[in-house]
Amino acid sequence: MRTAISCILCNSSKTEPFLEADGYEYLICSNCDLIFVRPGQRLTPDEEKSRYDQHENDPDDPDYREFLSQLFKPLQKLLKPGSHGLDFGSGPGPTLSLMFEEAGHTMNIYDPFYAPDNSVFDKQYDFITTTETAEHLFDPGSEFDRLWECLKPHGFLGVMTKFVPSHDRFKNWHYRRDDTHVAFYSEKTFRWMADNRNASLKLVGDRVAIFQKKG
Repeated sequence: MRTAISCILCNSSKTEPFLEADGYEYLICSNCDLIFVRPGQRLTPDEEKSRYDQHENDPDDPDYREFLSQLFKPLQKLLKPGSHGLDFGSGPGPTLSLMFEEAGHTMNIYDPFYAPDNSVFDKQYDFITTTETAEHLFDPGSEFDRLWECLKPHGFLGVMTKFVPSHDRFKNWHYRRDDTHVAFYSEKTFRWMADNRNASLKLVGDRVAIFQKKG
């Protein structure tokens, strides 16, 4: 009998097998509703980076900018002029940070593979963004805790990741089939995160969650 696996987001022991598909075992947490790949089945860092190197994230691509606008537009409306932000998981072609700079804000970026400057976590920010990154995190609980500590009171954390559809659709869901995706969040997951941090939450469509830190 396998030892129970703690949830990688909330650290609860209330996890159970959810699905086996394509060589992966997925577990679900009844506390926060996160679905995640059994930790021993993740890709190695080299395998991860080789996949990310294939991404074509071009700041001059209008379609890519429009894609990122799903988070940019609703978050930009909430920010004061000249705010200071951090884009966490900026990828091989940082673009969202440029969009916020063009809107008059100052930005730092961080990516474990392409911009691994840990000094960014010594600063405090008015807002933090993480787009198409949360689903890649091996330890999202610790990562979100770290980001939350870097956020000023009343600051915003904007997360963009595809929300889990109904459980019966998960097996055939295209988002699950990406080998670099190891953590999957539902609306219930984001509500748990907001309650756990005493934050307000705004959900936009089926891909964007914006938290505001209370003072």
